[in-house]
Amino acid sequence: MTKPAAPKRHLPTSPFKAPVPPAPKHFAVGDQVTHDMYGLGRVVGIEEGIAALVDFGSAQMRILSPYTKMTKL
Repeated sequence: MTKPAAPKRHLPTSPFKAPVPPAPKHFAVGDQVTHDMYGLGRVVGIEEGIAALVDFGSAQMRILSPYTKMTKL
């Protein structure tokens, strides 16, 4: 197996604009969410800036920030 390629860094002398990082997602207790892997769930706990505890019905999962695979419904 090979390692994924490291993200390319932006050089200060480059004529192209630096890529803008996506804004962090914010969730609150009670929000209904969907996750690419676990499906539909509800946020039951928040650790500010670190993780969200989500109840997916059959299991509770701790989803780490930046929540790339989770969206708010």
